Amino acid sequence: QVPLVESGGGLVQAGGSLRLSCAASGRISSYALMAWFRQPPGKEREFVAVIMRSGDNTYYADSVKGRFTISRDNAENTVYLQMNSLKPEDTAVYYCAARYYSGSYWNGREYHYWGQGTQVTVSS
Repeated sequence: QVPLVESGGGLVQAGGSLRLSCAASGRISSYALMAWFRQPPGKEREFVAVIMRSGDNTYYADSVKGRFTISRDNAENTVYLQMNSLKPEDTAVYYCAARYYSGSYWNGREYHYWGQGTQVTVSS
């Protein structure tokens, strides 16, 4: 089973924007935490953004604050990541993750489900 499927990645020039989508096979209200992580080339996976079940509480990595926005659409069972003012250092495979229970949102090991990732490449 693949409960989470990311889409929307691609090639974009620096300063441009992309909107990533994470479609869940079930109700996203089932998850206390839904998050985006990314893995740049040659680096370990890192936290990007998280949204709580209520949809009102969001947290971001310092590197993306003011540029990225995470949101959710419960009717579509989809979580989004709007990425603006993209930089070459944003180049990575972006993963959607979900956790049934509350926990340390910045720690990828806390999450139960992962998508297969979508590639984002930002050219200089």
